[in-house]
Amino acid sequence: MKNTKFFYFAWVISLTAMLGSLYFSQIRHFVPCEMCWYQRILMYPLVIISAFAAFTNQYQYKFLILTFSCIGICFSIYHYMEQKVPGFASIKPCIGGVPCNTQYINYFGFITIPFLAGTAFLLIIISMLCIKKEQ
Repeated sequence: MKNTKFFYFAWVISLTAMLGSLYFSQIRHFVPCEMCWYQRILMYPLVIISAFAAFTNQYQYKFLILTFSCIGICFSIYHYMEQKVPGFASIKPCIGGVPCNTQYINYFGFITIPFLAGTAFLLIIISMLCIKKEQ
């Protein structure tokens, strides 16, 4: 029963991240780049998986959630480096649409959309690492 709160926390974080990405694209009309789509592909299923894990309290979902989150944080870090490290974005040219080094938001000089996604993935990872197998 103790693990349920961590699954609920992961669900709330993933739901907030999903709604935030939909806010940026549908209300603020920011066009997502290729890397943003990869992060969305990994975040959106976490809403369903973590909700199901929270309601059923199934320990086994911890590993699926961790897998999605670890891959997602790697994409977020790479995307953030493309935005913030000079010369890093020129490694792979943009195929079409919005370039991945575009910064729609830049709060306090370091908070960008990939930073927000990476923070969500990190919080989900931490919450999954707090889950212990019940005896």
